[in-house]
Amino acid sequence: MFNNISKIAISTGGGDAPGLNAVIRSVTLAARNRGWDVVGIRDGFNGLMFPDEYPHGGLVDLSREAVRGISHLGGTIIGSTNKGNPTAYPTEQEDGSFVEVDRSEELIGRFHDAGIDALITVGGDGSLTIGNHLFQNGLRVIGVPKTIDNDLDKTTATFGFDTAVDFATECIDRLFVTATSHGRIIVVEVMGRYAGWIALHSGMAAGAHGILIPEIPYDLEPIAATIRQREERGAKFSIVVVAEGAVPIDGELSTKGQTIGQAVQLGGIGTKVAQRLEALTGKESRCVVLGHLLRGGPPTSLDRLLGLRFGAAAVRALEIGHNGVMVALDPPNVTYVPLVGATQRMKTVPLDGDTMTTARDLGINFGDQMP
Repeated sequence: MFNNISKIAISTGGGDAPGLNAVIRSVTLAARNRGWDVVGIRDGFNGLMFPDEYPHGGLVDLSREAVRGISHLGGTIIGSTNKGNPTAYPTEQEDGSFVEVDRSEELIGRFHDAGIDALITVGGDGSLTIGNHLFQNGLRVIGVPKTIDNDLDKTTATFGFDTAVDFATECIDRLFVTATSHGRIIVVEVMGRYAGWIALHSGMAAGAHGILIPEIPYDLEPIAATIRQREERGAKFSIVVVAEGAVPIDGELSTKGQTIGQAVQLGGIGTKVAQRLEALTGKESRCVVLGHLLRGGPPTSLDRLLGLRFGAAAVRALEIGHNGVMVALDPPNVTYVPLVGATQRMKTVPLDGDTMTTARDLGINFGDQMP
């Protein structure tokens, strides 16, 4: 058992997700109940790497008062970033080009200088990969899985996903009303990156007629045929939900570009699908991109509870001597899995699973079969 912990840090990296503040509160209270000090690192690891950029310092003292009443708030009180990976930090050369430099040794030194004995890092595959790298280089690390995309392996669910699906479903419900009123096709583009969990779950819950997900390269002819059949039955409107990472059979990902130090930005597929469906069916089509609306707002009770469970489990992991592990939901319990295993592959929608089977039984078209 590690019995020499007196101070821990928590960082939140990557895209924000509803439930992050519940994790921060849970970690803080569980650690302080053990007599440990807790600090939050501002904006991923930037608070340690670039403390001079913060007027009041790059570390936030997380007292009981600091985390009082934050579990219901969206976002993260310590900030986040998806730029500046410290293990591959983009550094400009004299000729204006950029190279990636591993600054993890420098970062670990700053942990030691700050008297921090262990790190709880909350994030998706990128942040957890960084956490695993820091662990392998000597830092005591526990990971907490976070992503609205639900695409992290080794855990049944990640907090933020339920909130994103719940809000997307509400939006699609509202769009049904206007689609019905005008007899239009409405295409709803949702987040999810390279996995179709949000599109599938929200589309099914709201009663969409077509769903396009990254796991199934699509052809729009079957979707158009479904829309025509609905028209013949007297249904003058249709709803199609599209994951941002959906790819046509003979095409490629729709992207908005990439900036230095960031992942490729996906987007634009919804507009393309709407335009093509209008051409194929002759029906007026509209596209609605939900985008970052899915990240904001208060977490659902499920995501609050999951965040609280994950945070407390991370502190317990440190107390009993775990290192280099991620907390994971394995119902009905939270367990621990090696960090390296959690980031080796993406968890995608199983095409032979009950949810997909149910969707096909309902007549939802995925762009791979004629109705």
